[in-house]
Amino acid sequence: MPTIFIFFGFRFLFYSNDHEPIHVHVVKDDCEAKYNVCPVELVYNHGFKKQHLAIIESVIEENIEVITERWKVFFNK
Repeated sequence: MPTIFIFFGFRFLFYSNDHEPIHVHVVKDDCEAKYNVCPVELVYNHGFKKQHLAIIESVIEENIEVITERWKVFFNK
């Protein structure tokens, strides 16, 4: 599971066997969410509160280029 970055304890990552569309998983404690990147869209949420999801979404929006580039490098796209 390659970690892209950690922000305030939220770990943004890919799974090594992930698939398109470009998306990111976010984990913290026992919670996990998955977001498509372009457009930023929540796919599922397991345990995060609304205020956490707002933080996560803003971090993804501010780092779309980083996430996309890391995806392309990791998956050779």
